[in-house]
Amino acid sequence: MSQELDLLLKRHEEIVVEAEKYAAEKKELSEKIDAHQKIIADDQARVAEIYRAPAILIKDVDKQFEKATKLSGVDVGFLFVAIALQVVRQCLVRFVPPERLSDQEAAKRVKNGEHEKSDRMHHYYRPSLEEIITSPVPFDANLGSNGFLAGSPLGHRGATPGHDPLVGLFVGTANIATSTITNWNWASRHVRTGIYGNMKGQREIIAKNAVTKKVFSSAIDKLVSQGHEGKVIIGASVSKELIHLKSDINTKKSLPLPIISAIDPKLAGELAKRGFDMANAVAYTKYYAQQAGYAILINTLVGMIHGLFYDESSGLSRSLYEVRTRRILSFSNAIASTANIIGTAATRDLKYLDVGGMLVTIYRIASDSRYIRKMKIEFLRDELADRIRGSEYDFMGE
Repeated sequence: MSQELDLLLKRHEEIVVEAEKYAAEKKELSEKIDAHQKIIADDQARVAEIYRAPAILIKDVDKQFEKATKLSGVDVGFLFVAIALQVVRQCLVRFVPPERLSDQEAAKRVKNGEHEKSDRMHHYYRPSLEEIITSPVPFDANLGSNGFLAGSPLGHRGATPGHDPLVGLFVGTANIATSTITNWNWASRHVRTGIYGNMKGQREIIAKNAVTKKVFSSAIDKLVSQGHEGKVIIGASVSKELIHLKSDINTKKSLPLPIISAIDPKLAGELAKRGFDMANAVAYTKYYAQQAGYAILINTLVGMIHGLFYDESSGLSRSLYEVRTRRILSFSNAIASTANIIGTAATRDLKYLDVGGMLVTIYRIASDSRYIRKMKIEFLRDELADRIRGSEYDFMGE
């Protein structure tokens, strides 16, 4: 009996121990479930807070972006160097006025000293290739005009489409290919070789009326229907037109600006008197191209060298580092352009205006702002996704 009682007591103790063990495990599991439930509840509350006040979160993320892409001390150094280089460029690149030659000097230089002599055989609308090559362009004729070339302060250059840098490529070519001259009223005359008054030698003379429609149809017919010979004549006419325009550009009277003579020959003449002619237009175009080219070169060099200072260990992504680079370029270009505007206003000399650099500045501000906005959107999207997703955890883990 005593032995059986001992066994019962021992078994009772084992059951008590197991019960306490199970109770402890149950308590531990319950605490773990409570902890996970709290995590879930907190996560739900966090997400709910995000959806209740998204503007606050976006503002916070925006501050993070600005802090990450704020210019550092090294970046500020690059900024000042870039500004200095752009200002030095503005001072060194200067406008060079075009060389103005006499008509004879310009023709001699462009045509390598070859002398043209009027030698037209008077075949209406059908000059030979030799006539085209050896004779001057017909729209340079002015003898016998009798008011045909009136209306422009620039004389025959402002009165004839053949001298227009754009329209002349078509009308001037047709005139050369047909030995005719056309004015801005779209009337045409034949040009012949002959003696004029008491002048010595053969001259280019504006003669009988021509039909403008036939001037163009004849030129087109040569190109389309007269085989190889016709194409050679049109090719020679185009070449002669280009050479003539080139020889006239840097003369003292130069050429009118494109199209303006078609609208108002007097306006084209007035503009030319004030310096708005093709010689200055070409010179200023080259000048502005130089300004823009050197500004782009400086931006490229500064951007490349700044990129070499990127440090992966800083934790900043390459794309966000490029935001700093672009800010340096935009700020430096804007500051240099502003300084140039102030300096030009002070001197009242538009030749110092950095037009090419300003165009580059406008492009930089537009393109860099677009890139920075794109990076900010990506940063905001990724940061919001991380915050909404929260930290990962194993529900059944420890």
